[in-house]
Amino acid sequence: MPTTDSPLAAVATASTVPPAGPVLAAGESARTVDLPGLGLLVRSGPGSRDAEPALCVHGLGGSSQNWTALMARLAGTVAGEALDLPGFGHSPPPDDGNYSIAGHARAVVRLLESERRGPVHLFGNSMGGAVAVKVAAARPDLVRTLTLISPALPEIPPQLSAWPTGLASVPGLPQLYMRATRRWSIEQRTAALLALCYGDPSIVDAQARADAAVEYQRRLDLPYFWDVMVRSTRGIVNAYTLGGQHALWRQAERVLAPTLLVYGGRDRLVSVRTARRASRAFRDSRLLMIPQSGHVAMMEHPELVARAFRDLLDELGHRGGGAGTGTTGTQDSPTSTAATGS
Repeated sequence: MPTTDSPLAAVATASTVPPAGPVLAAGESARTVDLPGLGLLVRSGPGSRDAEPALCVHGLGGSSQNWTALMARLAGTVAGEALDLPGFGHSPPPDDGNYSIAGHARAVVRLLESERRGPVHLFGNSMGGAVAVKVAAARPDLVRTLTLISPALPEIPPQLSAWPTGLASVPGLPQLYMRATRRWSIEQRTAALLALCYGDPSIVDAQARADAAVEYQRRLDLPYFWDVMVRSTRGIVNAYTLGGQHALWRQAERVLAPTLLVYGGRDRLVSVRTARRASRAFRDSRLLMIPQSGHVAMMEHPELVARAFRDLLDELGHRGGGAGTGTTGTQDSPTSTAATGS
């Protein structure tokens, strides 16, 4: 479909210049945390800073903005923050060029240690879920609870719809993809991304799609965009092949923090089949299944995720220690929050 035929074209022309800094929702703020060899953009959600701290970790191709809708709904419950992992969003690449799951996990630990915010309620989506598992397993002192939304835990073989993403780790293939789709408009690329990440991409309205297209173009124009994507995808693939104590499923078994698992029935990247295995692997888990959700439930169904998290806190407040396991599956009317990450 030519650009001029796109229903987003008229909306997109009003905001074709990418913003210099992160786009912030009402009540949000952002700051840059400078650490040796590492600079991180940290987004703070609305609400009181006196509440218990929470930190959110996005997935491959995402950013801290992926957590805006959820942080807004948890504003009265936790003091929510979200970071842009090194090389993503508005965080520059790390000096050491390490985009492995372990490398991203070290960045999260260094942030928490530098600001002395732990223990936090740690949230992770997709690749960020694998990162959060690493952090929770290695540093239980930094994690109060763990919420994983479609975490990237090994599934062999992966579902067919996830293969194209994994193949991005193969040198040269992203460039081939870009050449093969060179006639696509940025609106078409954004629509394809939303279709991959959302169970029902039609809930994203025209203005939100146009804003997402502007942000997507900004990222594509970064000179390090493909290097970060390829190396981070390779980091996920490598993490899937690790054995022994470093294997992600073994790491999951070591997590002590009470864990909320969220899976979507329409997820095209993380199969819902892994949900049952995950609920068995984490020693203190409860499982939320959202049949109509895709890969980014915190964006597509933020109210359901927020409700499940508050239920977790209520459970912990009422039980006198000891592990409890609960399973709940529900579906509600989805919200219309836009996304650009997976």
